[in-house]
Amino acid sequence: MLKTGFIGWRGVVGSVLMKRMQEENDFSRLDATFYSTSQAGQKAPSYIHGSKRNLQDAYDLSSLRTQDILVSTQGGDYTEKVYAKLRETGWHGFWIDAASSLRMNKDSIIVLDPINAKQIRKGLASGVKNYIGGNCTVSLMLLAIHGLLEENLVDAIQVSTYQAISGAGAEAMNELFQQFDYMTRQMLTKDKVPAKGLGLEKDIHYALTHCDLPTNKINGVLAANLLPWIDKAVDGGRTKEEWKGHVETNKILDRATVIPVDSTCVRVATLRSHCQSLVLKLKEDLSVREVEMRLQRANPWVHLIPNERQDTLNYLTPIAAADSLKIKVGRVRKMNLGPEFVQMFTVGDQLLWGAAEPLRRTLKIILDRNETL
Repeated sequence: MLKTGFIGWRGVVGSVLMKRMQEENDFSRLDATFYSTSQAGQKAPSYIHGSKRNLQDAYDLSSLRTQDILVSTQGGDYTEKVYAKLRETGWHGFWIDAASSLRMNKDSIIVLDPINAKQIRKGLASGVKNYIGGNCTVSLMLLAIHGLLEENLVDAIQVSTYQAISGAGAEAMNELFQQFDYMTRQMLTKDKVPAKGLGLEKDIHYALTHCDLPTNKINGVLAANLLPWIDKAVDGGRTKEEWKGHVETNKILDRATVIPVDSTCVRVATLRSHCQSLVLKLKEDLSVREVEMRLQRANPWVHLIPNERQDTLNYLTPIAAADSLKIKVGRVRKMNLGPEFVQMFTVGDQLLWGAAEPLRRTLKIILDRNETL
């Protein structure tokens, strides 16, 4: 069995990864060690297969370098503190990471195996050691339009994202709840009958703008609001989240011809599952039915939602997609821009296919290869 260490397994993405690995009985195939940045020495999880080891120190390079594989969902700060130092010790193991720190490095492959399994296996054969999970919206988008990509039908992509707060981590989720709590308590303490209609809107607006709401993790008031800015600014008026849409898409696809991707990324006050409104410029004039057929048959996770009112309201929502590997695709329609333009709306659980599942499946690919060799 390959020795495999896990760092950040109690966080939002890490917890989802652990759940999926237990569901798939993945721990039976590896010799697992669990690391902690703050609780080394405490009891390790009970689902470690055949082991009663305590938690190890996530900053102990001598311990980390005993592992054949390290899987980190601890975040970019940890990767930047530990990764280079660990490699400098002569460690040549596999590094599987959810953070963005190493994604664009030449010696890293962004992993999304339904799309780029050949690239991953070629990397393993050639000695590549770094396998990094992609941006959540990019992974969900590529899986949603897989059927068009595999036939080389996509000429350009414009996407507007509506991203759940869980994508920013547990502390941001907690802060959103605090904002809603502050707002609600402000409304409930009024010595009057609760207002209705515009009066209610005015009371809520006053609470949101005059209460001392916590904003340290979200960088703004998200309760009953949205924030059209995610991550720091980069060139061209874009945010880094928007920049990732173009560069990561094309690194994953690894084609000679670049597909232009333009994004506007928005944080919304939903808890889980990212939504995306996609405008695709196709290389052919396909009917809606032809587009839908290609989308549905490419992989087993795309779930097509009929472009009807009640189906859309019932099934094409963050609530309907949460805690599921299904990626919902609906509102597929032609556009007035021209016969080659198609619009659609997608929603998928960004903690699963957008983060944890590509890491889990990459670990499985490495284990399969090791057992074959």
